[in-house]
Amino acid sequence: MNNTNKKRVGLGRGLGALLQDSDSVNNSRPSATPLSALEHISSMNEINVNFIETNPFQPRTHFDEESLAELAESIRIQGIIQPITVRQLGREQYQLISGERRLQASKRAGLTHIPAYIRTANDQQMLEMALIENIQRENLNAIEIALSYQRLISECNLRQEELGDRVGKNRTTVNNYIRLLKLPPVIQAALRDNKISMGHARAIINIDDVDTQLSLFKRIVDEDWSVRRVEEEVRKIQNPELAQDKTKKVPLKQEIRNLQFRLSSYFGSKVSIKSDEKDKGEIRIPFTNQEDLDRILGVLGELS
Repeated sequence: MNNTNKKRVGLGRGLGALLQDSDSVNNSRPSATPLSALEHISSMNEINVNFIETNPFQPRTHFDEESLAELAESIRIQGIIQPITVRQLGREQYQLISGERRLQASKRAGLTHIPAYIRTANDQQMLEMALIENIQRENLNAIEIALSYQRLISECNLRQEELGDRVGKNRTTVNNYIRLLKLPPVIQAALRDNKISMGHARAIINIDDVDTQLSLFKRIVDEDWSVRRVEEEVRKIQNPELAQDKTKKVPLKQEIRNLQFRLSSYFGSKVSIKSDEKDKGEIRIPFTNQEDLDRILGVLGELS
């Protein structure tokens, strides 16, 4: 067999480490293999669009129709610039790994064949590649990103620090997204639909009581509050004395409360700060279990 030079094709930061060059295509359903042993074919093939089935692990739940129509028109004029990626299940049978928008738009543009890279992967590898590919290459909304992070942790058995390395984000960022999934469904839906921003949601989540969260959310939407206004309201809810005595000026105390709010958001825990009249005090960061403690220690490690 003659050796040929193959050019590695990256799927995005982090995925290059998951994939190694291979000289053959597996024509049957791939069996489970360690992620480090994952192989792929880097040559490009023209595949009949009717031979490609959708990705059952697709993390994206919504595709903008107008954007899809614009992409279809672009493909009609310029063709496919970036090939899709598939895995081969059998003869003339493929399953999409990444590029669902390109595939859908190509069908709309009337293409019968589409350029594709063929890779081999088992179901878990499919899920991980699809999730990471989408996180890095698509403009997912905050909830879709959070769900993708959560699936990578729970279904691909990744720890938060490993996940951060795979997607190029630090553990704090990953944790801030995952915390959004603790919000009531109606608030998650509003964040998904861009009725509120990530900043609004991160402020709301610092309130423990669900009814208070929902009440605050209603006022945010009805009165079109800014993120700063929401943060101020959350501080008042957490410290009722601020609302009761608006005339009382305590610059240092207010500064500490602001710091307490920022630290709570940063660590993903309800941080408390106590100080006396001589500006002496303590900072407490609570944790619920060993895993939560490890997470907080990891965040502290990032600051060093």
